Amino acid sequence: MKQITLLGDSIFDNKSYVGDGKDTITHLRERMQGRGDGSDAALAAVDGAVAAGVASQLQNVSPETTHLIVSVGGNDALGEIDLLDMKVSSSADVFNDLADRAAAFEERYKRMIDVILGLNKPTALCTIYYPRMEQAIYQKLAVAALATFNDVIIRQAFLNGLPLIDLRLVCNEDSDYANAIEPSDSGGLKIAKTILRVVNEHNFEAHRTEVFF
Repeated sequence: MKQITLLGDSIFDNKSYVGDGKDTITHLRERMQGRGDGSDAALAAVDGAVAAGVASQLQNVSPETTHLIVSVGGNDALGEIDLLDMKVSSSADVFNDLADRAAAFEERYKRMIDVILGLNKPTALCTIYYPRMEQAIYQKLAVAALATFNDVIIRQAFLNGLPLIDLRLVCNEDSDYANAIEPSDSGGLKIAKTILRVVNEHNFEAHRTEVFF
């Protein structure tokens, strides 16, 4: 029997974006409850959450939880969106500013992981997937900037020996998005299936990073 709790932001807490469709947690719960062994999933993630706010979600993690899945960072990146229109005198200014912002994000993300791992429960992390911006130039810039934030998440996964779900490769079609930045019904289904693969296939006791998509 497995009990999964989802932590983070609207990648998991996406009910308000899918209309009559199913959100990520519903897809996950249906597949777990279908096992017939009492397995289930719970949603602690909150739409709009940033890395610094995930610690408050832990009060909603029940003692019965066997696995934690964390998807956060997209809203941290959105908070830096002014970078895309920043007026600079040289490209070095952009890279310097981006590096500073990524370093600040890594501090927040690392503190979050330390608190989560304090629960001593098997944990997996998720990268930030690419948005679907209407303007090609903003899409291109967003993907480039997100590489820096994703590098933080990937590095922390390896440093802590945690499995990693690469959402950039999971949600790889336009139909996986309800809007520019939220997962659709089909996107949530893909995410739920990948979460189950991690929980069922990864050897958490080995404390080594494995990438799932």
